[in-house]
Amino acid sequence: MEDNYGLKEKVSKLPTSPGVYQYFDANGTIIYIGKAKNLKNRVSSYFMKGNQSAKTVMLVRKIRDIRYIVVNSEQDALLLENNLIKKYKPRYNILLKDDKTYPWICITKETFPRVFLTRRFVRNGSEYFGPYTSAKYANTLISLIKSLYKLRTCNISFRKSDIYNGKYKVCLEYHIGNCLAPCVGDVTEEAYMEYINQIRSILKGNISSVIDLMGRQMKEYAVSLQFEKAQTMKEGIEILKSHQSRSTIVSASLNDIDVFSYIDDENFAYVNYLRIVHGAVNQVHTIELEKKLDESKEALLSFAIFEIRQLVNSGSKEILVPFYPDVLMAGLNYAVPKRGEKKQLLELSERNAKFFKMDRERQRGLLRQNNKFDLLNTMKSDLKLPRLPHRMECFDNSNIQGTSPVASCVVFIDGKPAKREYRHFHVKTVVGANDFASMEEILFRRYSRVLKEGGELPDLIVVDGGKGQLSSAVETLRKLDLLGKVPIIGLAKQMEEIYYPGDSEPYILSKSSPTLRTLMHIRDEAHRFGITFHRQIRSKGQINSVLDEIKGVGDKSSTALLQHFKTVNKIRSASREELAAVVGPSKAGKVYDYFHSRSEEV
Repeated sequence: MEDNYGLKEKVSKLPTSPGVYQYFDANGTIIYIGKAKNLKNRVSSYFMKGNQSAKTVMLVRKIRDIRYIVVNSEQDALLLENNLIKKYKPRYNILLKDDKTYPWICITKETFPRVFLTRRFVRNGSEYFGPYTSAKYANTLISLIKSLYKLRTCNISFRKSDIYNGKYKVCLEYHIGNCLAPCVGDVTEEAYMEYINQIRSILKGNISSVIDLMGRQMKEYAVSLQFEKAQTMKEGIEILKSHQSRSTIVSASLNDIDVFSYIDDENFAYVNYLRIVHGAVNQVHTIELEKKLDESKEALLSFAIFEIRQLVNSGSKEILVPFYPDVLMAGLNYAVPKRGEKKQLLELSERNAKFFKMDRERQRGLLRQNNKFDLLNTMKSDLKLPRLPHRMECFDNSNIQGTSPVASCVVFIDGKPAKREYRHFHVKTVVGANDFASMEEILFRRYSRVLKEGGELPDLIVVDGGKGQLSSAVETLRKLDLLGKVPIIGLAKQMEEIYYPGDSEPYILSKSSPTLRTLMHIRDEAHRFGITFHRQIRSKGQINSVLDEIKGVGDKSSTALLQHFKTVNKIRSASREELAAVVGPSKAGKVYDYFHSRSEEV
């Protein structure tokens, strides 16, 4: 462990208590937050050389300071870690992917509460039920509540004294039968709050208890000859029973259970949540977590359970999981079912997670597809091409003072490098440094072969260079009868100017243009590929020229020596015995004497 920043000493002084640790970079920014049962052991593990991923190694390289917070238990560490991650959003921490706001049903904290659907969660003391991943289901619940209970919808802040003093007047909602008019005292606060309690039970999934209560009230109304109210109760019971029958019934014997399932791939984890109340699925929610380091599935599940239960305000004590998370919350009973109804619940949750995963992958695929076609359409428009440039090919020449002239061809498909289709060329017919003639030769060899073999022609040819190189390339296309059939442009390095055949003035695109950036990328890739090949050729030529000077050592022996020792320097430093083991004592003596006699001369 390097200790350029005093980290070793800080780690050595960490306590062995549970807690949360924070890593800071050179700018003082928090880049990672983690929890630990034993702070010293956990933090030390990051700095031990072992089977760490590249991402973890990169994280450790950026750490310049370590701070920690001691807590009483691992459960407290999980709570604190969760809150700090939400607050600071460190670069290397798990990222909760939630690109939309789900609807909630809110019961306001005020005199004569209102009940309404909202996508804004405001911590003002009001109760929120949800979130509902299906807006249709949330709207169905709101419609059910409105049909059963005639609650107020106005946002007037009532005061009891003003109600008693007759300050308010009934509105249109009262006249059309949609409000009980608590503003003028037509319903007592006790009766109104009883309706709110029933709504609360419905939203928690306790529909059976509400049906029983309404049944008793219906009988009381009937006994007291209030037949209109009794009929209203009867209709309400039928509505509730109809809604209950449409719920997903899993088992009448199961009640008040949270179910969590987990699936993942290389980059993401998906955790589905089912809320089971009175034998029915009352709530479904799935979250997506983007992995950043080597998080274990146990840690990811633990994070998700805490996040979801906090989100939905779950009070269930029984939790079904596919495996135990790394932190078990106190007061909760975790179980990993192996058979029976609870195992079937876990499988149901896992199916929901798999469907969610497939949907997210489809969305990402469509996004990539849309981005791809956005770029191609932009390039088609900017470069005035006859068709989308699905396949682009770029050529570059490489030589130094006319030696070892080579050329490269790189291929981009849908704006991305297709490296398997890259090609190198040795320039065969041109003597010296003549980029124009070299370009003409390489394009002729490339496309005459494509035509002969019935290969795929590009939608755009890009030539690295200005008017001279482009003119040579155009001449080649004319010879092959491809001019006008395959679009071609030249890209000059100095000002990133684009040249078209026959145009004396260049075409200038904005430096921020995605079209120009893509052209520069393909041009730079062709240059890199060509330079790499040219260096290999020069290096090989230099090695061969050294070994070729040794009399009595031919190509076969030279190749054997290079394959065994890899470099000329290692051949030079080898002993006679080591050389003899490869090429025999006679040739070994010649190689040894050649290098050592030259050393002595120097």
